[in-house]
Amino acid sequence: MTNLEELAQHAATMAKTIVPTALSHFRGELGVEFKSDESPVTQADKAVEADVRAYLSKHFPEHGIFGEEEGMDLKDSAHLWVIDPIDGTRSFLSGNPLFGFLLAHLIDGRVEIGVIGMPALGEVFIGVRGTGARLNDAPVSVSAQRDLSKSVLYVNEGDKIYHNHPEVFARLMQAGQTRRMAYDCYPHALLAMGHVDVVVDYDLQPYDYLAVSAVIEAAGGIMTDWSGAPLTLESDGRVVSAATPELHAQILKVLND
Repeated sequence: MTNLEELAQHAATMAKTIVPTALSHFRGELGVEFKSDESPVTQADKAVEADVRAYLSKHFPEHGIFGEEEGMDLKDSAHLWVIDPIDGTRSFLSGNPLFGFLLAHLIDGRVEIGVIGMPALGEVFIGVRGTGARLNDAPVSVSAQRDLSKSVLYVNEGDKIYHNHPEVFARLMQAGQTRRMAYDCYPHALLAMGHVDVVVDYDLQPYDYLAVSAVIEAAGGIMTDWSGAPLTLESDGRVVSAATPELHAQILKVLND
C-alpha cells in the first residue's frame, strides 16, 4: 500500500500543478455563476477541480473523491480525497491574493494529510499525521502562547457570527490582545506558522476545514468544532484552531459561556 509520505508527495504535486490554471483566471475575465446558497462559482473553481480529478483518476483510480464542485465519487473507498479548488471564491473574484487551494486525504474516515496551497503567494503548506508540517519544504510550527489575553486572535466569517450569534461575537470582541477580522484558510495557515495564536471560524463545509485541520495538527496545534469535538465529514462547520491546549480551552469557554 502506498505510504503516507508517498501520498503526501502526490498531494504536494497537485497543489503545484493547479497553480497555472488558477492564476490564468485570477484578476482576469471570469464567468461567474451562483449556487443555490448564493455563493459564487467561477470557471477557475471548475477548472482547478477538473485538474485534480484528472490527476487522481490517473494515479489513484480506486480512491474516492469529494470535491466542492462535482460532489462525491467512490464514497465506499477506504481512501478519500477532499478538494476545495478555490477556497475563498469571493476573495478570488475581488482580486485578493489570499484565496487558497485545499486538499485532504482521509483513510477510513480519519484525516491523514492536508495541503493548504496559496497559488498567488507561491506557498504550499503540507501536514502529515505524525511527521509534522512544512511550508515549501521548511518545517513550521505553532506558537507557544498559552494566555488568550496576550494572543493574536483572528475571527473568520465575523459578519455571519454577528448575525447568528451576537452574544458570541460580543465576547470575541473582548478576547485576545490583537484581533483581526478575516475569511478563508490563510489565517489558519498563519497559525500553523506561529504568527497567529487562535482562529475562530464559522459556517464551513468539510472541504473547507479537513485539509486545514491536518496542517494545524501536524504543526502542533489543535483544531476542533466549537464544542471541542474532533472534526469529521459530519461536523457542523463551526470550528476553532488554537496553538496550545491552554488557548483551546480558553477560547472554547468564550464560545460557549
